[in-house]
Amino acid sequence: MFDLVWTVALFFLCALVVMAAGTRLSRYGDVIADKTGLGGMWIGVLLMSTVTSLPELVSGASAVVLFHTPEIAVGDIAGSCMFNLAILAFLDFRDPAPLSARIHQGHVLVAAFGLLQLGVVALAMLAGTRGLAVGWVGVESALFLSIHVLAMRMMFSAERRRQAAMNVVAAEAHGEDMTLGHAIVRYAASAAVLVGAAIFLPGLAERLARLTGLEQSFVGSLFMATATSMPEVVVSIAAARIGAIDMAVGNLFGSNVFNVAILGLDDVLYTPGPLLTAVSPAHLVTIVSAMLMTAIAIIGVTYRAQRKRFRLSWEAIAMLGVYAAGLTLLWRLA
Repeated sequence: MFDLVWTVALFFLCALVVMAAGTRLSRYGDVIADKTGLGGMWIGVLLMSTVTSLPELVSGASAVVLFHTPEIAVGDIAGSCMFNLAILAFLDFRDPAPLSARIHQGHVLVAAFGLLQLGVVALAMLAGTRGLAVGWVGVESALFLSIHVLAMRMMFSAERRRQAAMNVVAAEAHGEDMTLGHAIVRYAASAAVLVGAAIFLPGLAERLARLTGLEQSFVGSLFMATATSMPEVVVSIAAARIGAIDMAVGNLFGSNVFNVAILGLDDVLYTPGPLLTAVSPAHLVTIVSAMLMTAIAIIGVTYRAQRKRFRLSWEAIAMLGVYAAGLTLLWRLA
């Protein structure tokens, strides 16, 4: 019993450190982008979605290299994609108007790329050992990375047309009293703290699964995903509070695109064979749930309902319903 309590305490301590360091990392990264003249909302969104996904990157790498737990690595990525979309429901709750009516329709582009990536993940898992591979790396990993690069390039082309309006939003978030040198030093320090804490998360999650008797797929999809998605929660809420709602939503959709690209990197590091052939089919529950939630979000942003009958819009209620159903089914399979 003591081992379980101690493991849970260490897990949540690491999660708190990840949350605090991730928040600072995002802030200093945004300042660096502005001070170097790379500002604009596209750079802000790209940088934030990258740095807030750093825990998933580090945790996934340590899960496959140090702890040899591919279930934790894949579960973390799939669960984080679900969790990021559930955050949209919280942002929707904060305002009497539907979130989908207040954000730019350009977010559909990023969300669609995320849906495309998740579809490739599902196909690769269904193919299993019959899928194509080069050495120990599945060919789908090259697709994950290629889609991410293509998504960023198309985002840049689309966002460049709105840069003037985005700069107004970015100016509110930046601190004018911080030099570029200070921002770089603080960014590096925050990154070191975040990486140090994130390295321990897979080992603690694996130990938690062993002590509780739960499947690693469930632990990765729930506990790991929640812990490593804390930066997305904090950054998105902070952006929404200063009125940068497009920045908040872009961070979440962008993080999902980056998260799936991380699977490609994890596959390269996992030398026993293609990563997605070494994990339980139960992860398909999380992947399909994330796909359904993304599709609902795309419908909502496209339809743009102007009012909601309840405190939550219909798409927020639907996404939360899919999220709860997915976790429930995953629990029953655990």
